Amino acid sequence: MGKTVYLDYSAGQPTDKRVVEAMLPYFTEDYGNPSSLHTCGGPVRAGVEKAREQVAKLIGAPDPKFVIFTSGATESNNLAIKGLAHKRASKGKHIITSIAEHMSILSVCKALEKEGFTVIYLPIDKEAFVPVEAIEKAMREDTILVTLGYANSEVGTIQDIKAIGELCSRKKVALHVDAVQAAGRVPIEVKAEHIDLLSLSSNDLYGPKGAGALYVGKGIDLVPLLDGGGQERKLRSGTENVPGIVGMGKAAEIALAEMPAESKRLRALRDRLIDSVLKSIPVSHLNGHRTKRLPQNANMRFSYIEGEALILNLDMVGIFTSTSSACTSKTLEPSHVLRAMGIPHEEAHSALLLNLGRWSTDDDVDLMLKELPEIVKRLREMSPLTPPGLYKS
Repeated sequence: MGKTVYLDYSAGQPTDKRVVEAMLPYFTEDYGNPSSLHTCGGPVRAGVEKAREQVAKLIGAPDPKFVIFTSGATESNNLAIKGLAHKRASKGKHIITSIAEHMSILSVCKALEKEGFTVIYLPIDKEAFVPVEAIEKAMREDTILVTLGYANSEVGTIQDIKAIGELCSRKKVALHVDAVQAAGRVPIEVKAEHIDLLSLSSNDLYGPKGAGALYVGKGIDLVPLLDGGGQERKLRSGTENVPGIVGMGKAAEIALAEMPAESKRLRALRDRLIDSVLKSIPVSHLNGHRTKRLPQNANMRFSYIEGEALILNLDMVGIFTSTSSACTSKTLEPSHVLRAMGIPHEEAHSALLLNLGRWSTDDDVDLMLKELPEIVKRLREMSPLTPPGLYKS
């Protein structure tokens, strides 16, 4: 196939070799149980606590003890939303989210509705923002939780989390934020932004799959999902995935140190990609806000063709992309995010999600800019939807 280009970093990321090196001793050397009181448990327990400190620093947590390790973002979202809902059910059963959230939020909210909770699914605007005013208007006396993504997982639009956090703090409503796509790419300060609960994924930080974390702020009590030995402040029972936790900690440390330079580099690659595509391909559109978006995200659509056909044709030339979140890619329906932005059904089907990453290069962008216009043109020539004269000879 020759050179290949990976532009699907939001779906899965390679584990940084520095992370793998940090993990290796915890498979065969420091193999004890961190809960053990004997000598073998000491260094393992120290490794877990070091990782807790590393993750806490990444998000500006005031104390490492507020970080709870989980199996990943889906578990973190479940523990945050269900745990708080069940804990505060006597105070109210009203929850606010948006219709454009990740499925690991929407599915949890749907499950809680079956238990008698009321969930308000707020609309988003044409750039995928959730207006702060809309959140305030939706609040009631029995509202106990607002749950939103720090940035939209598909189009990359970054929400005004600080303003939302200030509103929730003022109204005494808990705020849960899914920061999977944003952490390590934009600065996050949970205390300054009034975030009560925050979900993280290890793999989205170039750490190992199967590990995640939940920040549980001071004064926030949750009902645990699992009953057992009471590990992780009695919120996540079960023997800790020590290699995964250590790897996540190292990944968080690297992300914090390299974020300023890496985000600047990715932003430059992203902007060159977006500007060149919009200029070279007629009737192409950017989805999401032009500048208030994640530095690695470029979500575009190309009228008159389908995104699936684009993915397959790009795959044949060694370029790997997607049309939407990997968690919803198995459905034939167009992106629920794009539909929520008011984009027509057939237009939403034409979207292409490009996510750059730590190992993306100028050469990768060059190859994409070389192949994409020709593929789009060829697919349009075969499409009965393409208007005559779109490509003048």
